[in-house]
Amino acid sequence: MPAGTLYRGREGMWSWVAHRVTGVLIFFFLFAHVLDTALVRVSPQAYDSVIATYKTPLVNLMEYGLTAAILFHALNGLRVVAVDFWSKGPKYQRQMLWSVVGLWVVLMAGAFYPILQHTLRTWFGG
Repeated sequence: MPAGTLYRGREGMWSWVAHRVTGVLIFFFLFAHVLDTALVRVSPQAYDSVIATYKTPLVNLMEYGLTAAILFHALNGLRVVAVDFWSKGPKYQRQMLWSVVGLWVVLMAGAFYPILQHTLRTWFGG
């Protein structure tokens, strides 16, 4: 590490990486969503075929992942705003990050069954 730098990595580095990764994932989802929606004008049959693939367990798991990415990106974005615009933000950035992670875990646990119920019923019956 270069002498004189204040940056030490740790949680701040990983939140930076996770924020960028979730942002890219969300961007690619939006890109794919625009393309598949535009497909309805080109070929309604192809559109119906694509939509049918969205009802598979694999895509349902990806929807849960998308929810995780959007939720983390949003919560961490609010933390970044607080760090940037609150005078005590840099001092409490680590505590705010762990609060974001804790809230994210609780919300994702609450979203587990509502989002994945179709897949769980397909795999385990019910």
